Amino acid sequence: MINEIIIKKLNKYEDERGWLIEVYRNDQVNYLPVMGYVSFTKAGVVRGPHEHIKQSDAFVFVGPGNFELHLWDNRQNSLTNKEYLKIEVGENNPVLVIVPPGVIHGYKCVSDSGGYSINLPDKLYKGKNKTEEVDEIRWEKDKNQLYKIN
Repeated sequence: MINEIIIKKLNKYEDERGWLIEVYRNDQVNYLPVMGYVSFTKAGVVRGPHEHIKQSDAFVFVGPGNFELHLWDNRQNSLTNKEYLKIEVGENNPVLVIVPPGVIHGYKCVSDSGGYSINLPDKLYKGKNKTEEVDEIRWEKDKNQLYKIN
């Protein structure tokens, strides 16, 4: 397991009306998101891999849809530097995954009809009023990089 990655199994409560999943509680996870967004990823599409310098991401994968989530520890001073983790997440394995800065991450939708994810980062995209540079190192543009999602 990669040091400082938080993977929290989420419980699905179902009844005759449908289902409910608590995706975030500040009494269970020491993390403070500052924004949130939902994304839809088409079947077979890969997002990433990339990493952040200062930002942590809190991904929520509950479905519909399933993903292969890929994580590489790129932090020089980490106890788990260079470790790699791949897990299936989403409808079949609902989880909250908190990815700290310096951990390269990306995912591939493995569902035939696409899938949804939620991200609750702890930094604003492009900073306040979108006036700053994007906090990302985009590895998918480098053909010689080690971080591949097939």
